[in-house]
Amino acid sequence: MTALDGDLGWTLGVVFRAYVKASNAVMDGVPGGHRGYQILTAAAREEAPSQSALGAQLGIDRTVLTYLLDDMERAELVARKPDPADRRTRRIVATEPGRALLCALEERLAHAEAHILSGLPAKDRRTLKSLLARLAAHANALDPVDSTCAVVEDITKARPANRGERTTRRS
Repeated sequence: MTALDGDLGWTLGVVFRAYVKASNAVMDGVPGGHRGYQILTAAAREEAPSQSALGAQLGIDRTVLTYLLDDMERAELVARKPDPADRRTRRIVATEPGRALLCALEERLAHAEAHILSGLPAKDRRTLKSLLARLAAHANALDPVDSTCAVVEDITKARPANRGERTTRRS
């Protein structure tokens, strides 16, 4: 036990670090890493989202999304297909190799997640995931993420000046 055990930021940070470390190992070699996985999941599970809708849903800037999709297409994981209703719109579709990779990634992520949550009984794991999903939906509704670039800007603007920095005056 530490003095920080009840601090939400500290506890979320510790669990998040563990998740990122484990999931980075799972995502090794996936174009775009976690973002590539999210794109692949949306492309395989939903009715072929449009490129713009996918960017909005995942909070990925359209320029960044274009590069990610280019990399994923080169890896033959997704394809951009014209929308039959509007040929200017591109639908993102998972390819068969993309679907196969997604299945493998999901299995590996399940093992990583089980490892991280191994300190909790199965019922508590389900409860924790359910509560976090509800909390995330609520937090996102209060402050929706249009783009991860905007989040970084918000964090940078909100950060107070580093009090530990030394400043020198020139006379």
